Amino acid sequence: MMNTAFSQATPATFANDDDRWTAVLKRDMSADGAFFYGVRTTGVFCRPSCASRLPRRENVDFFTSTDEARAAGYRECKRCQPGGLPRELEIVNRACAALDADPQQRLTLAQLGDAVHVSPFHLQRLFKRVVGVSPRQYQAAQRGAALRDALQRGADVTRATVDAGFGSPSRMYDTAAAELGMAPSAYRRKGAGLRVHYASAQTSLGLVLVATTDKGICKIAFGDDEALLVDDLRNEFASAELIDDPKRLAPFVDQVEGYLRGTRQHFDLPLDIAATAFQQRVWEALRRIPYGETRSYSQIAEAVGSPRAVRAVATACASNPVALAIPCHRVVHKDGALAGYRWGIARKAVLLDTEAHRESRDASEATHPTADMDHAA
Repeated sequence: MMNTAFSQATPATFANDDDRWTAVLKRDMSADGAFFYGVRTTGVFCRPSCASRLPRRENVDFFTSTDEARAAGYRECKRCQPGGLPRELEIVNRACAALDADPQQRLTLAQLGDAVHVSPFHLQRLFKRVVGVSPRQYQAAQRGAALRDALQRGADVTRATVDAGFGSPSRMYDTAAAELGMAPSAYRRKGAGLRVHYASAQTSLGLVLVATTDKGICKIAFGDDEALLVDDLRNEFASAELIDDPKRLAPFVDQVEGYLRGTRQHFDLPLDIAATAFQQRVWEALRRIPYGETRSYSQIAEAVGSPRAVRAVATACASNPVALAIPCHRVVHKDGALAGYRWGIARKAVLLDTEAHRESRDASEATHPTADMDHAA
């Protein structure tokens, strides 16, 4: 495996025009994103690292953002494209390559910034904006993916866990289990040794299947065919012991049915689900959407600190394994259109309508608290 040595990077602040001009003279890539400069004689603004011919100092203005430069009347340089992502994508791609080169080597943000010649602060902000997660979260997700791949191929658990970069044996199992959602040995066997209890019931939205491990709910899914719902569960936990257990699942199924009737707004369900770092952030944001309200995909992307990761948010919503408990049905297009739903657009429309009517009824009762009392009398 590659074993690359990195030196410690010293972050630059570019707090004054003299520092900024020095960065322009050096075409310092670590200054990209920290500021921009405009050339009065051409009316163009650039990144500090732009390869264009250097201007005279007296013809240069400095700006902290592209919006500020545009407001001053400057247009973007076609060579370095200060308002776009091409150069930034190149930086992020190099950072990803450095992280992927050796999973066992845990790079600090300073080391990674030094490897791609940008400041740690700028790299953190840029990486999160482009990828949707921080470099640390990306590296954790890559370790998890490598471990899953090795275990699915039947590799030795200890060897696979170490090779994936989970560190010393004393703590690797806890860390790996958190990433996989179960112990590595259980994942290797696709749930072998686990007991998954499940039950299905007919509801106003068709069939619902609810499944649980000893730790919590691992599946809530809607469908029209019980056999297909069970097959999907069996595929996910191929080697687990599946137990059709309506009695054990009755309290959980009752909560689902109460929610669909509009008599319950919240769930008291412990969850046992595996997720990447980004999925965790998205799903937590979904659970914070109030009952009866919706959010757009772009609003969720903003909420998790990754405003450009709208498609990634949509993918995280689509991979939600527990309908209702994680209310992905409350996410819609910016124009209010329903967009997709893993269990069907028609079900999504009914869910939103149920929540809206419940909220409307509660608001009416709060506004006229004596109406029902008078009617009852």
